[in-house]
Amino acid sequence: MGTNAAVGWAEEKPAHPVYVDGFWMETHEVTNAEFRKFVDATEYKTTAERAPTVEEILAQSPPGTPPPPKESLVPGSLVFTPPKSPVPLNNFARWWSWTPGADWRHPTGPKSNIDGLDNHPVVHVAWDDAMAYAKWAGKRLPTEAEWEFAARGGLKERTYVWGDQPPSDEDIRANIWQGKFPYKNSKADGYDWTAPVGKYPANGYGLHDMAGNVWEWCSDWYDAELYEKRPFNSVTRNPTGPARSNNPREPHSIARVQKGGSFLCDDSYCLRYRPSSRQPGSFDSSMSHVGFRCAKSAETPPQTAK
Repeated sequence: MGTNAAVGWAEEKPAHPVYVDGFWMETHEVTNAEFRKFVDATEYKTTAERAPTVEEILAQSPPGTPPPPKESLVPGSLVFTPPKSPVPLNNFARWWSWTPGADWRHPTGPKSNIDGLDNHPVVHVAWDDAMAYAKWAGKRLPTEAEWEFAARGGLKERTYVWGDQPPSDEDIRANIWQGKFPYKNSKADGYDWTAPVGKYPANGYGLHDMAGNVWEWCSDWYDAELYEKRPFNSVTRNPTGPARSNNPREPHSIARVQKGGSFLCDDSYCLRYRPSSRQPGSFDSSMSHVGFRCAKSAETPPQTAK
């Protein structure tokens, strides 16, 4: 698990041995159609569809942050908004915008919809939303270790889920960013946002979109220093993650693990569609490039799920 390669980020090092028991993994990310069935059955409201409270905002803000004005406490989510020209890559606020009215039904804002996108992965789901769906469906979120094991598809210490050969415009392997990030997407893979699940070749375990398309939630808390704390001369068995969130870069954020990269992953900026890559996601936040897939324990046959 993890990597020692030069291309890897600090939080995915060092590589270390991990064992996981057998489990079932969904072959693709949860789609809009599947999530709609859950909402129709339960009348569930996602985090993005509920107005945040002052307490929720301040809980993940640095001490001394003034309360937000009440008129700003409206439902919404973060939406990728590409700039019209090149911008420095040291501030993601240049291409992310808080958008009132954005949610899973309205992925780019209140005037958008998901008509014709039933087979695309659902987005704008916070960690709690993913957990609620998984519980309803008789499933669960995978642990980070399970997710990475599944993503590798039986390959060991390879850079990508398909091997070591980098993707190219002529050899499309996943829905990632092609062109000049973040302002110009050539859409060589056919899409500038999400792609239908299963559009690209499966890995060795028959799983699709384990690289790119949308980031996927795992059950674990995020600890940027976790791999440094694990032994690399003995096997860690069935890890379920740390007891609490630890992200020195954003110490006030309470984060869960996200894996797999998204349609916004570009080699010049993040290169995070590799199986060892990981990033923190604020558990109570949603974004237009974050979704999930579910897992089931081996003793539970997959056909019993809804």
